[in-house]
Amino acid sequence: MSLPRSSYDPRRVCIIPFPTVAFAQHKRTLGVYLAGALFALGNWLFFDAAILSSHAKPPPDAPHDTVPVHVTFVDWLPGIFSLFGLLIVNLIDKEKLVGEGGAFGEGGLVWRARLFLFVGFALMAGGLAGSVTVLVLKYILPAYPNQFLYYGYANVSQNVSLMLSAVVLWLAQNTSNEYEYRLSL
Repeated sequence: MSLPRSSYDPRRVCIIPFPTVAFAQHKRTLGVYLAGALFALGNWLFFDAAILSSHAKPPPDAPHDTVPVHVTFVDWLPGIFSLFGLLIVNLIDKEKLVGEGGAFGEGGLVWRARLFLFVGFALMAGGLAGSVTVLVLKYILPAYPNQFLYYGYANVSQNVSLMLSAVVLWLAQNTSNEYEYRLSL
């Protein structure tokens, strides 16, 4: 049995065709929702760790001991830096990045936009590096039990998801919308 000639495509690898999904017309909206979901997931993980830390109790076999580690302001700093980086990167007008970049006129605007883009990504990279540093120095090296390692892992997860959220939102904003018209004089 062979396929009818009208439905045969010589470039196709599989005999049974994959279903076509019409996501192309909604890719901008899906990208924005995905970026929001990543943002919410990362912050939820860190807030969960902060709440668990504030309600941590000593082990039952030693009720008079103190809890060895809590989430402090040092743990919040990498997330704050990543959040500022995300805001800076996504508030830049993408059309200002394209240009020659000369010293006068429009070039100064292009140069400043690229500088702000660099600062935004540097803040996000610094936040990620800071969260990994906090994880290693505060939670892994002192050899705390696994329940306390979650605080550091949640911090790193928050910063990774904020960076991914910024990239996804950047890509989603750069896609064209079918209802978007560009008028120029």
